[in-house]
Amino acid sequence: MNLYLRFVFRLALATAGLSQFTTIAAAEFAAKGDPKPAVILFGDVNDGGWSQSLDESRKILEQELDLRIPQAAKVPESAIAVRPAAELFIERGVNIILGSAFGYSDTFKELSEQHPDIVFINPAGTTNGPNLKSIYGRTYESQYLCGMVAGGLTKSDKIGFVAANPFGLVNWTVNAYLLGARQVNPDATLSVVFTGAWADPVKERAAAEALVEQGIDVIGQHVDTPTVQVVAGENGIYGTGHHRDLSEFSAATQCSSVWTWDRFLKPEIEKIAAGAFEPAEYGAFLSIKDGLIDVACCGEAVSEELKEKVMAERDAIIAGKHVFAGPLSDRDGTVRVKDGEVLSDGDLWAMDWFVDGVSGQ
Repeated sequence: MNLYLRFVFRLALATAGLSQFTTIAAAEFAAKGDPKPAVILFGDVNDGGWSQSLDESRKILEQELDLRIPQAAKVPESAIAVRPAAELFIERGVNIILGSAFGYSDTFKELSEQHPDIVFINPAGTTNGPNLKSIYGRTYESQYLCGMVAGGLTKSDKIGFVAANPFGLVNWTVNAYLLGARQVNPDATLSVVFTGAWADPVKERAAAEALVEQGIDVIGQHVDTPTVQVVAGENGIYGTGHHRDLSEFSAATQCSSVWTWDRFLKPEIEKIAAGAFEPAEYGAFLSIKDGLIDVACCGEAVSEELKEKVMAERDAIIAGKHVFAGPLSDRDGTVRVKDGEVLSDGDLWAMDWFVDGVSGQ
């Protein structure tokens, strides 16, 4: 079983039967001395996607907290790489270590037990403890909003989506994208192509071009590079991005699902400094309201009327609306969410189905 399959499996087990991630009581915990964070980054700082979003937030935090936040980049998901990077930071007085990958989970767990006076926070992690918290975002919320943009812009009622792997955290973005599109265009359909890779520009280009040949006129994505948006621009159609605001790469990009790590991490670091760090038994599964995700919207092609609808739905989500509220059935007709209910967090992580109107593999 590869790393990402184990990621989904472990998260599904951890959250099964829970309507939301449950936090345990706040610990009487404070990092020793003033907050001194450091980042261990999985990828390259200019990858255009996941790693760059974290690096950009690190720079914002440096300004807002008036701190220097050192970083080790391109650290592979293995203990022999992660451990020395973390221990070097600790030797230099760092007391908050921010990770960036599922593959850091077990090493962070071991390190947190060996260094109980250091706080570890790991985006995309799965391990937790008194001084360790893994975090991830409810990206179905932001992709739902970008889907509304896609539904409002399509003339053919055919939209496309390039995705990495058919796992729960990707499948929920595919489904939410179409649900958002149908909020403004009930006739919209979605064709999805999975590349099998998180960051492969060659495969992403081939997938996007195949969708264009099928007649789609708006394309979304859950892959790391901006290639899909570049292809959209080359073919005179619209696109929506993921991880960061990808409009810098293509004028075709009209909305992006974005990570806003700094909005969550700034108050989190301030809590740690004040001795109010709150462990989370199952990790923190964070929403637009919590500050971890949002949308960069909207591009010039989006009318004021459509933008107002998108922002109104954003307000509704912040107020408590759930994207996956019943009644909701999959494309085979099986009821997945009953009327009056919402999809549980465990079922979100285990999502292996698609809503009616999604085609492709």
